Amino acid sequence: MPNEQRKNAGVKAKIQRFGSYLSGMIMPNIGAFIAWGIITALFIETGWMPNENLVQLVDPMIIYLLPLLIAFTGGKMVYDARGGVVGATAAMGVIVGADIPMFIGAMIMGPLGGYAIKKVDQLFEGKVRSGFEMLVNNFTAGFVGLFLTLLAYLGVGPIVLAFNGILAAGVRVIVDAGMLPIASIFVEPAKVLFLNNAINHGILGPLGIQEATETGKSILFMLESNPGPGLGILLAFLVFGRGAAKYSSGGAAVIHFFGGIHEIYFPYILMKPMLLLAAIAGGASGVFTFMLFNVGLVAVPSPGSIIAYMLMTPRGDHLGVLLGVIVATAVSFAVASLILKSSKDDEDGLEEATSKMEDMKGKKSSVSGALTAESTSETTEEVTTTADQAGKLDPSKINKIIFACDAGMGSSAMGASILRNKVNKAGLSIEVTNKAINQIPDDADLIITHKDLTDRAKQKQPNKTHISVENFMNGAKYDEIVNELKGDE
Repeated sequence: MPNEQRKNAGVKAKIQRFGSYLSGMIMPNIGAFIAWGIITALFIETGWMPNENLVQLVDPMIIYLLPLLIAFTGGKMVYDARGGVVGATAAMGVIVGADIPMFIGAMIMGPLGGYAIKKVDQLFEGKVRSGFEMLVNNFTAGFVGLFLTLLAYLGVGPIVLAFNGILAAGVRVIVDAGMLPIASIFVEPAKVLFLNNAINHGILGPLGIQEATETGKSILFMLESNPGPGLGILLAFLVFGRGAAKYSSGGAAVIHFFGGIHEIYFPYILMKPMLLLAAIAGGASGVFTFMLFNVGLVAVPSPGSIIAYMLMTPRGDHLGVLLGVIVATAVSFAVASLILKSSKDDEDGLEEATSKMEDMKGKKSSVSGALTAESTSETTEEVTTTADQAGKLDPSKINKIIFACDAGMGSSAMGASILRNKVNKAGLSIEVTNKAINQIPDDADLIITHKDLTDRAKQKQPNKTHISVENFMNGAKYDEIVNELKGDE
């Protein structure tokens, strides 16, 4: 049994890493997706401000701009800007050879292009005569890009098109049969297991964008992102919960519903797994309501905030979208309330459930500190530095602080915001920002990461000062850092 559990955990970890890699290509470009979505919502024939000239922006952006951005990002993740250029070049083969937005093809060709040019550069390393470096570098990238573009056009593109057709046909059968709410049986548990990135960015997102280009909207964007199920569960804890879970649920509900960070309610479900029934019931009822009113979104709502939902809703669909969120909230609240009222267990296991969630995720949660801040505020956290800079921080050498996490958004953004405010209040002229680990700049002087990510950060920037933290939301830890930077004892 232990071997089977380890095998299952290994499979889940691989899916999570795959999803994390996909999100790494998508998340940095979400702004471009939102821009396209707003342009679509405004200027198409059924939009808020129909315009026959400006609507011409819609197709080129979705067919060329967005896939190329994804491909460039994927290539850059593998081999910096040079890999990004070759990856984007290779992606043109699948883009031109298809009559649909080729996001899946871009996700394949981008990293493949980066990997290929990386291997070619390694092959020529140390073998090029002085003075010929630029010539060799330019032409190797050109020939690799040429070969991969032809390969993509003749081989990869048709395969991706066929695969996409199968997926689209399967989704269409489910939609036409009115069975789409059943998807919540798989989607909601997948969220708690952090498998949603693979589902969203690998399947639902590309299919949703394809449908949105044809009809102006897609319900597929709403299968996982609906904030209603999570809100209902948190409100149930607020009313019927006990202990730390009750007191923290109000703030968690605000972060979840308005901030769009859904993982903040996962520990509440892990504490009482029966609450998955509430999430599934809420998700299914929300999808059913969306179908009943025939509504959808014009682009991916990221993060899954009610604000993003409203901005991505096309003209005439706001009522149906709001009702879908409200119904999902009400149903999940009702089911969760029944479960909580019938439960005799104490809800003081929130911190343990939060830790369990982070173990499942494989890294620090971006918002777990909001759930356990009171119990961890006095905790002394591990600080690690590079060998040549052990001991106190040297204020004269710290001009730029980088918070780093996987995507460079959730965890690191919240931590950077807290420390930035403290640095500003202390009157220090130090830049504090957040980045993905793969994008830590060379001019960073101090790099802060969760302890599970510090080794990766050190591999990226081995000669910098690194600090490991247990909790990105622990203000007390940042007070210590600020005091050291001020030179206080």
